[in-house]
Amino acid sequence: MTTPVELEQTQVDPALDLVADETGTEDRPWLTIVWNDPVNLMSYVTYIFQQLFGYSREKATKLMLDVHHKGRAVVSSGSREKVEIDVAKLHGAGLWATMQRDT
Repeated sequence: MTTPVELEQTQVDPALDLVADETGTEDRPWLTIVWNDPVNLMSYVTYIFQQLFGYSREKATKLMLDVHHKGRAVVSSGSREKVEIDVAKLHGAGLWATMQRDT
């Protein structure tokens, strides 16, 4: 008969493997993505990027053009909490924004 201690040492909990996989992703930052929409003017989007993120006019314009031509642009990155706040600010300004983990 085996003792509980022996069982603990030989059995592998699949949930622990899942946790180990997730911990490897903690180093990857979260991204704030702004998506193109048919409503907001390009000048307004540029203005919002400048106001919310403190970007120069040139950087804000480049990001706006990425949104316009490519359909999306990554406008900020960082911790999950920071990116959640950025997405909420963008929603408050009427822009379509989402967040995702960097790949």
